[in-house]
Amino acid sequence: MRILVAIEAIDGRKGIDSLAQLCREKLRADPFSGCLFIFRNRSAKAIRILAYDGQGFWLATKRLSKGRFRWWPSGVEAGKPLLAHQAQLLLAAGNPDTEVAPLWRRVNG
Repeated sequence: MRILVAIEAIDGRKGIDSLAQLCREKLRADPFSGCLFIFRNRSAKAIRILAYDGQGFWLATKRLSKGRFRWWPSGVEAGKPLLAHQAQLLLAAGNPDTEVAPLWRRVNG
């Protein structure tokens, strides 16, 4: 599966249609391609994931209760491709460029 991270921050209120339009216009990618698109809001406290599974779109949000997503790609390109294990590190608020997994924190419950 192809995974693409949008470099520019988005308005966190955007829905499926607005994010699909960003895929077309900014990332120059087809939102119906089955690619996983990852976006970050301006405050860096939340990310949104958009994917099309052949029947419809999935939109997932992860909002951190503490801290921010510190790692985010930069550059002149609109997006950066990630490998699956790098996306997993990003979802754990880690650095996808590292070679080791982040330390997991116990969730109090």
